[in-house]
Amino acid sequence: MSRSGNRRTRTADNTGLIPILARKVREVEAAAQRGKVAPSNRTKFLVVALLMREERASLKSDTALSDSERSEQLKRLDGIASILARTAARDTSLIALLENDAALSPAAKKLRREYLEDAGYDVPEDEPEVITPTATVVPPELAERQVVPTSVRSRQLANPFMAPDLTPARPHGVGRLSNWELLGPLYRAFEYGAGGNAASMELPEAPTIDRLSPPGRDLMVHQSRFLQSVQAGHRTFLLADEPGLGKTAQSLLAASVADAYPLLAVVPNVVKMNWAREVEIWTPHRRATVVNGDGENLDAFADVVVVNYEVLDRHLSWLGTMGFRGMVVDEAHFIKNMSSLRSRNVLALADRIRHTAPGGNPLMMALTGTPLINDVDDFRAIWQFLGWIDGAKPTPVLMERLEEVGLTPADTGFFAEAREAVIDMGIVRRRKIDVAADLPAKRVVDLPVELDDDLGRSIREAERELGARLVTRYRRLIAARAASRGDEVDDLPDDDLMRLVARQELEDTKSTEDGLNVFTMVRRIGTAKAGLAADYAAQLARSVGKVVFFAKHIDVMDAAEELFAKRELKTVSIRGDQSATLRQREIDAFNTDPDVSVAVCSLTAAGVGLNLQVASNVVLAELSWTAAEQTQAIDRVHRIGQEEPVTAWRIIAAQTIDTRIAELIDSKQGLAARALDGSDAAIGSTDSVQLDALVSLLRSALAG
Repeated sequence: MSRSGNRRTRTADNTGLIPILARKVREVEAAAQRGKVAPSNRTKFLVVALLMREERASLKSDTALSDSERSEQLKRLDGIASILARTAARDTSLIALLENDAALSPAAKKLRREYLEDAGYDVPEDEPEVITPTATVVPPELAERQVVPTSVRSRQLANPFMAPDLTPARPHGVGRLSNWELLGPLYRAFEYGAGGNAASMELPEAPTIDRLSPPGRDLMVHQSRFLQSVQAGHRTFLLADEPGLGKTAQSLLAASVADAYPLLAVVPNVVKMNWAREVEIWTPHRRATVVNGDGENLDAFADVVVVNYEVLDRHLSWLGTMGFRGMVVDEAHFIKNMSSLRSRNVLALADRIRHTAPGGNPLMMALTGTPLINDVDDFRAIWQFLGWIDGAKPTPVLMERLEEVGLTPADTGFFAEAREAVIDMGIVRRRKIDVAADLPAKRVVDLPVELDDDLGRSIREAERELGARLVTRYRRLIAARAASRGDEVDDLPDDDLMRLVARQELEDTKSTEDGLNVFTMVRRIGTAKAGLAADYAAQLARSVGKVVFFAKHIDVMDAAEELFAKRELKTVSIRGDQSATLRQREIDAFNTDPDVSVAVCSLTAAGVGLNLQVASNVVLAELSWTAAEQTQAIDRVHRIGQEEPVTAWRIIAAQTIDTRIAELIDSKQGLAARALDGSDAAIGSTDSVQLDALVSLLRSALAG
């Protein structure tokens, strides 16, 4: 949450925000020493932690302070951080309140305002909520950036009137669930209530004759069944088919079936040209237009408007007036962070379309093969986009389904029944193994490599140094807890304190751009592996044909391309800084030019929406921080149209943290399997891979 208003001049005396935070955190510490922390003190603890982070960031960016003044103030904040850590060590339920994304209740927001006002800040009475209100699509801070392309003005003049939606609001009385907090139980329902059943709504049988696909194209059975559901009148979908099962084609044909034109498609920049091409392929009787820059070449009379997330903020004003009858969000996990501008823009437009679509009942589709990245709460933004929830509560249409269950969260069986009620709202999830029997197998093979040069030795030394730093922090916390309790120091490992130390380390990492931390170490490992990974990819290209080479960092991509050039292998490059036209040209060259051997791809820029199934071998030169990102990259190759078994070769630096990160990525695969595919896999840690990697490093350092 950003802080507004003017700050008083900081002094080293007992005025300003820091002394207030110091007093309040001591009050919470005293309460913790007396026993469990009451709700009012938990709120106080959360607000102190939040304002401490804000003040630290503010101090570091304040150019009016001298170095000595800044150092003194930061030292005082470190003292507050130590008290927070000691208090959390005593009552470990407080640890979750130290997270950056800990939710602020109305009471916490009010208390934050009081502390800031006491410190001399000018704070508005009512701060804006996370989600942009329905009344306006364009938030004030973006008003000056709005552009209205000339063709949009022409369309408005040609059709200045829009039929109002006169559909009466659905009455919603008071039911048995009215006073229950339901979102938490609904999320847990997907963690615990699977019962071996996949999270996919019941779909009609596929018709005997395919009458929807254009000449020369054929729909698969799972695609036809989805379209039959649209034909039957269903209008909100989380289409979560595994990557490679043709979600783009299904959504475009769904718009045709539902007559949901004009259709708005919000997509990643890397695939917007491909979306326009897919419109031509699957609905050749419809026109698509792509929003680039300020929209100079936009065709506002087109049936499908394709816009990428990055330029959406400049086009909110006119997009909200186009009378869209449908909206598709591709790679919908991109909006999972509800506080991000990207998410707020998408949700504001979706809300506008739901309330103003001519005739009502617009077609709303969220497409993502990986809807869950870290935890089940990742559903929140997608459900909000689809109109299933409104902030912290279900909307009337979902509430009605939950009321029909006849149970409350306190009743046995509620989780399983509530999960089914949400699924019936429109979750569609199919796995390749179930619906694409002819699709060849996919496997991931780890190739350990030894970093036995000077760089490899320096990396291992850096790991030892980072581990020692974590151990020092951990032992300080152990000693502080023992002193506060009057006990002897306990040498037994404490998992909660280890996670607290890891969180502190990650928090400190965010305030520095370089230095020794888990991110810089992994980047150094990637650089050290670059030559070995490229050499293996070159061998594959010589022996088995085309190869897709993925890396996270530009310097690794550059090193790989240099080696491929020395080996006289022709390459294409797919990066985030390319124009859409250039990127598509590179993709086409890889798919059609027999002389092109390797596609060198950015893991973040090329990991979604691309069709590269002309290759069957993938080399992952660097590891991702999420299982979903790795899956998306591999599935650029393992998708409909692939005729050969797919192998992804993960290059792992042996005897480094790289090995542990690979294991953690694999363990995270269980979340989606449990929540979506009906798996009974054990519930693992929902923490980030970065945090779990640091905990593992600390545990190893303590054992060593």
